[in-house]
Amino acid sequence: MNDSNDLCKCIVVLHLIIYFLCAGVEQAVQKRDILDDKKRYAAYVAMHTLCMSRGGKFKRDDKKNIADFFGVGVWNIQRIWKKAMEQIAEGLDVDVSGQRKGNCGRKPKDINLEQIPTIPLNRRSTIRSLAWQLGCSPTTLHRKFMLKLIKRHTNCLKPVLKEKNKKDRMKFCLSMLDETTTQTERPKFKTMHNIIHIDEKWFYMTKRKRNYYLLYGEEEPTRTLQNGSCIGKVMFLTAIARPRWDNEGNVTFSGKNGIWPFVKEVPAQRRSDNRPRGTLETKSIKVNRQVMREFMIENLLPAIQASWPENDAGQTIYIQQDNAKPHILPNDPEFLAAVERTGLDIRLIQQPANSPDLNGLDLGFFNSLQSLTDCLSPRTLQDLIKGVLDEFENYDVYKLNRVFLSLQACMIEILNHAGGNGYKIPHANKERLENFGMLPPRLTCPQEVYANALHNLGIMERVAC
Repeated sequence: MNDSNDLCKCIVVLHLIIYFLCAGVEQAVQKRDILDDKKRYAAYVAMHTLCMSRGGKFKRDDKKNIADFFGVGVWNIQRIWKKAMEQIAEGLDVDVSGQRKGNCGRKPKDINLEQIPTIPLNRRSTIRSLAWQLGCSPTTLHRKFMLKLIKRHTNCLKPVLKEKNKKDRMKFCLSMLDETTTQTERPKFKTMHNIIHIDEKWFYMTKRKRNYYLLYGEEEPTRTLQNGSCIGKVMFLTAIARPRWDNEGNVTFSGKNGIWPFVKEVPAQRRSDNRPRGTLETKSIKVNRQVMREFMIENLLPAIQASWPENDAGQTIYIQQDNAKPHILPNDPEFLAAVERTGLDIRLIQQPANSPDLNGLDLGFFNSLQSLTDCLSPRTLQDLIKGVLDEFENYDVYKLNRVFLSLQACMIEILNHAGGNGYKIPHANKERLENFGMLPPRLTCPQEVYANALHNLGIMERVAC
């Protein structure tokens, strides 16, 4: 018999023995330190059969292959074989059972985890501080964390909501429901295709602290800045809407209306080592209502007019903004005159106060765009502006569409919490549903949530009176 046939025969014998001795036991994928008695005996029989088939000797990798099959180190297999050979030499029956019986090993240190809720939150922000309060070592407490007996929680500040804020938030969310479906079992939200969300955001050239992954022995990077309190930054006005596709799945409208930096080019008044006097420099503009009006009239309205789908020419377009002081009012005469010149029906609406979770930009788009721009290494403000503009243009339209579905999911939670913001942003596996072609174009609100929201809103109205 040649080597290949010999190897195939040994493998078949090995699999048959393990199948009959370890019926119902799946092969391990991860290496373990110990085997139970049944698997130890199966490993011995496998080695004995393999050894006899090879004329009483093992080949170089036989024990290693058996160890890999059982998911243990090769030294475990070697000890089992050595123990069996010693018993055979003494004329005893082969018994390769392990010596670990019952509850063996080092016992865990007893910690009263029930007293954790009684410790103030500011005294348990780290493993070390919590271990000090519990009277144990950080290592001991970290083992409890690895056993999932305690968990790490990241807490973010949220705006304080008054009763009027909660009532306005509920009214706003109810207005986003399709009125033709409110009497059905599950009312549906509007598609929100005619709503443009606008807001401003600062983008920085770098962060004070950055995390990097390095090899051991790799030189740690050194980042320097002339003044740590004056990191270069630029504010951008951003406008997004919900993307659209045709019946064949082609993008007809990306939803990215535009992003514009609040900067101006001014000549340098003095010379320096880097540039002569009179060189144009990029400077940030202080944003006030007049500046905001100019940007919306000169940039936003032309962008909407140029990119808005033609089949919605007669539909009302709503521009949603928050209540920041620089924002213009819905009845601003200059803005209304500029809208009239476009020939489109464009109206400004204000979202409820203290409600960043009702704006698609604050909800997820800005954070996503910020994470992309953090991968850049701008050296000047021009580099920063170019990087932000490029990332905005290359932003995935499917990801932007999912932002609006997350917005509708947050509206359901707001209605379910009587206008409050003490909820977690729900995760609905939107990307996975999208891959299977099952992502809904709009979410539905449970009828009981809708009914309770109307009931709570009625109580708020009566209390206000």
